[in-house]
Amino acid sequence: MRILLHQKIVQPLMRLLKTGISVEKISLSIAFGIMLGVFPVLGSTTVLCIIAAFMFRLNLPAIQLVNYAAYPLQFFLLIPFFRAGEHLFASDPLPLSLIMVTTLVKDDAWGATVLLWNTTWHAAVVWCMLAPGVIFVIYRLLLPLVRKLRVRMAGAEN
Repeated sequence: MRILLHQKIVQPLMRLLKTGISVEKISLSIAFGIMLGVFPVLGSTTVLCIIAAFMFRLNLPAIQLVNYAAYPLQFFLLIPFFRAGEHLFASDPLPLSLIMVTTLVKDDAWGATVLLWNTTWHAAVVWCMLAPGVIFVIYRLLLPLVRKLRVRMAGAEN
């Protein structure tokens, strides 16, 4: 797993750092990729990342790479976002589990959309409330790490 993570995520990001993309842009692209990657509307994250990359002039390959890597995290956080949305809007909780949601989406995507409409948009509101702060925190945490990585890469080339 660790080797796969290194090959699929770390190495491509290191190649992007070598192309001259600023540390700030790479860090922000990663932060957006992570947060957009957990948006609680299944099937929407790729388009959201494209929009964010163009709006904020981020690196599209980096943001998409991180978005795809965050895909398992999206599933892990789906039910917590649903529950937070139900709590925020004081709506009755649907008796859902992750397995139930994925089976429902796989078997009947339109039926899942209709059934989960309120729950999903409530979860999306919670995500919208959290996203700016979480993106900022991730960005601030990544900035020194990416700087250090760039310095280390420059030292290795000499």
